[in-house]
Amino acid sequence: MSRRSFPFSATRCWGVVLKEFLQLKRDRVTFAMIVGMPVMMLILFGYAINMDPKNLKTMVFDADRSEFSRSFVTAMHNTGYFKFIDALNNEAEGEAALARGDAQFVVNIPSDFSRRLMRGERPAVLILADATDPAAASNAIDAVTRLAESVVWKDLGRPLTNASGSAPPFDVQVHRRYNPEGITQYNIVPGLMGVILLMTMVMMTGLAMTRERERGTMENLLATPARPLEVMTGKIVPYIFIGMLQATIILLAATMLFGVPFFGGIVELYGILLVYIAATLTVGITISSLARNQLQGVQLTFFFFLPNVLLSGFMFPFYGMPHWAQVIAHALPMTYFNRLVRGIMLKGNSWPDLWPDLWPLMAFTVILMGIALKFYRRTLD
Repeated sequence: MSRRSFPFSATRCWGVVLKEFLQLKRDRVTFAMIVGMPVMMLILFGYAINMDPKNLKTMVFDADRSEFSRSFVTAMHNTGYFKFIDALNNEAEGEAALARGDAQFVVNIPSDFSRRLMRGERPAVLILADATDPAAASNAIDAVTRLAESVVWKDLGRPLTNASGSAPPFDVQVHRRYNPEGITQYNIVPGLMGVILLMTMVMMTGLAMTRERERGTMENLLATPARPLEVMTGKIVPYIFIGMLQATIILLAATMLFGVPFFGGIVELYGILLVYIAATLTVGITISSLARNQLQGVQLTFFFFLPNVLLSGFMFPFYGMPHWAQVIAHALPMTYFNRLVRGIMLKGNSWPDLWPDLWPLMAFTVILMGIALKFYRRTLD
């Protein structure tokens, strides 16, 4: 067989290999993804993800203010699961703190705790737990329910000679609020609404302008008298209706198929959905303005999508992450949406309770729109 008729040439194949390496070298976004994605995955899964959260925000209403109540609070702190951030004046403040998400646990110690303890009447300490995320609260609840006996024999055993016995001299009653049965679907399904909207909205708009560049229609759009803000608004509005339709389908499935409770108002829910969809669409438009082609658009979309899913509290407990990971999470829109949608559906929150997590989402949308407009003007030049 002659050399010319041989079906495979190593020289020609090597030429194609060199060509692909040169193309990857020129495509800096792809090269950065090749190096950056494994590093990001290792850091997130190795350092940021923790299924046993510690130092959970806890408030205490100590109406007794005795050495016994202080010993119990100290014992809770020593477990490592509870971080006492404030002292309350009444029980109503604790209920409000749980609803807003300012605390995950509220400890209520009655005014007659020490007196009944000395009489051997087995008083009760009430602990309210935000159980919207069962995984985040379960280990802490298990730890606190075992405290009564250990606190008694170590710290209170000598003064309570008349109250000694086989059973602990006081009870620890834990009330799991908002998800008392610890049903995982109540936590996952509302958050899944944010995941689906983020994935579809960012993906569709992220490819909008890059697709027009590759098809050659971008020049026609730039030749029109439409201003940059008008072009971006025109591209966003149709997807808002698509996002609302998706959210409605997910909401119906959540309530009818999975039995997720809905205690809040429908106006509040669709209001925060509108803001969140606008935020995700501005991310897509920004990616579309930065990317040179559709492949880069997909890569940047995935690079933005992954931290939102892992750090927002959707899959893993938010307060189980280290502080640096929580700082990054507070720059992501899905973190605020998870708190908002769970607050409306499971807690029945109203606008005053929602505002602390709503205004960062609105600010995120405005900032991203400004960045997208800046890069779009460069395209016009």
